[in-house]
Amino acid sequence: MLKGILAISGQPGLYKLIAETKSRIIVESLTTGKRMPASTSAKISALEDIAVFTHSGDVPLKDIFRKIDTKEGGGPAPDAKSPDKDVRKYFEELIPDYDQDKVYLSDIRKVIAWYNILQETSMLDFSPVP
Repeated sequence: MLKGILAISGQPGLYKLIAETKSRIIVESLTTGKRMPASTSAKISALEDIAVFTHSGDVPLKDIFRKIDTKEGGGPAPDAKSPDKDVRKYFEELIPDYDQDKVYLSDIRKVIAWYNILQETSMLDFSPVP
């Protein structure tokens, strides 16, 4: 589900990998559909490689998205720009043992915003991979 979905530092939203060359990649915004080049020197993170620190180990982003999906009945999560205490409380309900020293509020907001983008664009698929 998250294969080929990227977050690019300094750029809002999420992107789909379209093509790759030696010095850059071509990405397409999931929200606007616009394509643009991204330098391979930019900080680019693949969502499938992201995990959240907990006191009992790391939780992959796809598992967190699955928990949000279950909690929200397949609908959108609350607004990532909600008040700080509401965002933290929501995340604690999902991942009660997340490491509050390593997982910042900005990280939590990104996770929620990313979920909402993927949910809005119908890119969430939790069916088992054969």
